[in-house]
Amino acid sequence: MVRMPPIAASSTLSASVRRRAAPAWLVMLLVCAGQFLVVLDVSVVNVALPAMRSGLGLSELGLQWIVNAYVITFAGFMLLGGRAADIFGRKRIFLVGLALFTLASAAGGVAQEPWQLIAARTIQGVGAAVLSPATLTILTTSFPAGPARTRAIATWTAVGAGGGAVGGLVGGVLTEYLSWRWVLLINVPVGALVLAGAALWLTESRQGAARRLDVPGALLVTGGLGLVAYGIVQTETHGWGSASALLPLVAGLVVVAVFVAVEARTKAPLMPLGLFRLRSVSSANAAMVLSGAAMFSMWYFLSLYTQNVLSYTPLQAGLSFIPHSLCIVLGSKIAPRLMHRLDAKTLAVGGAVLSLAGMAWQSTMAVDGTYLGTILGPGVLMALGAGLTATPIAAIATSGADPDDQGLVSGLINTSRQMGGALGLSVLSTVAASRIASGSGRAALASGYGTAFLVGAVVLAGGVALMLLALPRRRTDTAHG
Repeated sequence: MVRMPPIAASSTLSASVRRRAAPAWLVMLLVCAGQFLVVLDVSVVNVALPAMRSGLGLSELGLQWIVNAYVITFAGFMLLGGRAADIFGRKRIFLVGLALFTLASAAGGVAQEPWQLIAARTIQGVGAAVLSPATLTILTTSFPAGPARTRAIATWTAVGAGGGAVGGLVGGVLTEYLSWRWVLLINVPVGALVLAGAALWLTESRQGAARRLDVPGALLVTGGLGLVAYGIVQTETHGWGSASALLPLVAGLVVVAVFVAVEARTKAPLMPLGLFRLRSVSSANAAMVLSGAAMFSMWYFLSLYTQNVLSYTPLQAGLSFIPHSLCIVLGSKIAPRLMHRLDAKTLAVGGAVLSLAGMAWQSTMAVDGTYLGTILGPGVLMALGAGLTATPIAAIATSGADPDDQGLVSGLINTSRQMGGALGLSVLSTVAASRIASGSGRAALASGYGTAFLVGAVVLAGGVALMLLALPRRRTDTAHG
């Protein structure tokens, strides 16, 4: 599930705009449809990856960029998208983001070369980062404070969780009965329909006070993260000491350092560094980076394992992940209730340990694996643990921040999760590819994927240690006291 940052408290609407206001249910339908597309595209391509590889001749390591190109740009431009919506108008930015996302989906669906597909996924990620924050702020400015707004946000959250949950199944059905291209092309008619409805029925609003747009910050953090991820990938082919790996790694770290310097000096930073002086913010974001690095790749490697090793069809692979998706939703839903009985730190650690057990179990996957013992059992533990971990970490991150910074801190924690996932996928894919290259056939593939889960478990163990040592212990009912 993807939660977005800023929720503006005030907006300005002209009288003529108010007179043409659409019914509340129509606003809800249009906004949630946009959010559904964005979240769906994080997971829908996973089941289609083997078909994409054979269709375009992608390498084992190049395959990860179909996922990472979207995730890195989504994470890097997410906070910028929320700020742009406040400055230029939520409806206008919603339309721009959705148009960009739809056009990029069409380009990806007709791609003939790997670089074309990766470029399309990159632009999709930018469109998603522009679109997604606007969906939430449109809701919060369209519904009055109170029960109506609460129900609207709850529906938006459920749609986001549903998009992530059904991604595998949708991808499996489209790949099985049409082709992998329809995983992207399906966005075109849906996106066009939502665009037309939004242009006609959504009303414009913007934040009263103008603020600067930190475009350099967004470009720097996205470029730095991309260079670091590329350098990690190069280590598998050329080694850690080679210029092919070291140059992009060093360049990426330099760009990240420049980003920090720019953020420290700009008047309206994308990422206010002063927030990280709060223990709750810094420790929670660090924990989310490590958790994301370990857990994000679960769907990626399971999709490859079920199809490349166990010879599942895309549809069978998608169906096999339904229990995993339901467990993530279940964990996310029961976490707030458990936080009334347990403090957030205890629940976060407990969820991470549950996922750690699942990852260690998953690392034993072999060429003769079974659904119950190799896919369902460890997958349920990993997914349920992931659902239980994210909510308390986010609660801790926001607990120490001022009320005016709550939206920004929520955006930071989600950015950390996406960035950790992108870097984790680069590292674990490189580990898997190195192990696969040392053997041959399905046994080598199973061994490589299993090694990736084992290394992921080690990373998550580091995250558990960090949570135990650094996370403050707060109960939700005293979080702001």
